[in-house]
Amino acid sequence: MNRKYDLIVFDWDGTLMDSVDKIVRCMRAAAADVGVADPGMAASRHIIGLGLTEAMQALFPALDASLHARLTQAYREHFLHKDRTHMPLFPGVDDGLRLLGRQDYLLAVATGKARRGLDRVLEETAMGGLFSATRCADEAYSKPHPRMLEDILEATGVAPQRALMVGDTTYDMQMAQSAGVAGLGVSYGVHTRDDLLRHGALACLDSFDEVCAWIR
Repeated sequence: MNRKYDLIVFDWDGTLMDSVDKIVRCMRAAAADVGVADPGMAASRHIIGLGLTEAMQALFPALDASLHARLTQAYREHFLHKDRTHMPLFPGVDDGLRLLGRQDYLLAVATGKARRGLDRVLEETAMGGLFSATRCADEAYSKPHPRMLEDILEATGVAPQRALMVGDTTYDMQMAQSAGVAGLGVSYGVHTRDDLLRHGALACLDSFDEVCAWIR
């Protein structure tokens, strides 16, 4: 089969899993717990994709490191233990990933989540075995730094020009460009179609079924 890519790297939140509402709720609840101003829904959505430390710095730039640490701990407490918002996979994700795997594509994840958080959702969704490599922000650098993608390329032995990054944020597209990897956007996450295309996405698709069809 003549194909352009051997390795498909996916973002997690907003690309594979519909977790945006939970992240926003937990971020705003953390601010309330610590007693700082509510960052609001729009700003909380916009930082999804960054590592947690970088997200706190972006949302609360006037606060010092000790308050960022308290916000981070409060967020984790809500996300892991208190908030019960359901986080389903987006329609088509489970079947689509398994189909790509059967077609011998190498699959990977590059996410702003911490390793603990990614391992938890991989176990809950029974999808861990689908991925040849996974990389988290607390193991490298936050997006848009290319280190996560570079580590995945090294682990899989795939050249940058044979890899594709799929994500819903401009951070994903910037990371891909910096690593010499093509980027494909999805419109159902947190950043707009125009922003994704402006930051180098080859296309911006409206469903995971469309993503799989585009790849194949």
